[in-house]
Amino acid sequence: MWLSRRFKFCPSCGAEVRYQVPADDNRERATCPSCASIHYENPINVVGTLPIWEGAGGGVQVLLCRRAIEPRLGKWTLPAGFLELGETTEQGALRETDEEAGAHIELGPLYGLMNVVKAGQIHLFYRARLLSTTFNPGPETLEARLFHEHELPWDEIAFHTVRDTLRHFFADWRAGQGFPLHCGDISY
Repeated sequence: MWLSRRFKFCPSCGAEVRYQVPADDNRERATCPSCASIHYENPINVVGTLPIWEGAGGGVQVLLCRRAIEPRLGKWTLPAGFLELGETTEQGALRETDEEAGAHIELGPLYGLMNVVKAGQIHLFYRARLLSTTFNPGPETLEARLFHEHELPWDEIAFHTVRDTLRHFFADWRAGQGFPLHCGDISY
């Protein structure tokens, strides 16, 4: 399998788990021989925004954050992170944008949904309209700044999902026919 297994011990009783196919199932699961609990390992959701600033004269810029943490320390990304329990995807995207960029936004519709199967993740990006060009990045961000398409540091983009989202956005912007939902799989 592509991912390391997450469970070594049962979260219910602390006994060492075994990976086996439970009765009436079709996949190996972390099963506890002591308390008979079955623990499921599901994809992690990453949520974020594609913050846009429309300047005078019809130009558009996107907000990127330069990472102050691993993985991909020093590389550029959209403001995004792991969805927390008790949050909707929209709430998580707003929180991550505030935490990473200190940006004030108006959240728009879901724009990108990408399955990152090898990492066990699903990445969701919402379009967002920046309400200000003043940013107050948090401790996970070295710098937050706006980029026109021709200024984007393509070789310094942290993640494939971010690169694909940016490519889709600028292609949609140039086409001038709206912003459809982009769904895809990242397999590299």
